[in-house]
Amino acid sequence: MAGLLSGVLGLAGVAQAVGQDVCRPRLAIKEVQFPEMRLPALRRTWTAVVSVDASRCAANSAGHFEIRFSRLKEMGIDSEFSEEFVWLPPSVAVSVDFWIDEAVERYWITNVSTCPCSK
Repeated sequence: MAGLLSGVLGLAGVAQAVGQDVCRPRLAIKEVQFPEMRLPALRRTWTAVVSVDASRCAANSAGHFEIRFSRLKEMGIDSEFSEEFVWLPPSVAVSVDFWIDEAVERYWITNVSTCPCSK
C-alpha cells in the first residue's frame, strides 16, 4: 500500500513539473427562459446565455463545461442529469428540451475544463 501511495505521489509531482500552468474561465448563467407549455407541442425548451470571462486564459481558448439540472417530473421520478456544452468567449447560447410533464427545479455549472493561462 505504501509503495502504491508513493508511486501516485511521484507521478503527480512529475505531471506538475512537466505541464504548463492551467487556469479556468469564469462562467455565469444569464438570460434564462423556460416558456409556458403551448399545445400542440409536447415539449418546452429551456434556454440561457452563459457568459464566459476567459481573461485568465490564453488567447483563442475554448473548452467544455456541464450544466447540471434538477428535473421535476409530474408523472414520474424527479432526477438530476447533466448536459455538456462548449465554452467560448464572450458567451455561448445553450438549450435543453424538456417534455410536457417536466420542469426545471434548479441548474448549476459544473466540470469546467481548464485552459492555458495567459502570460
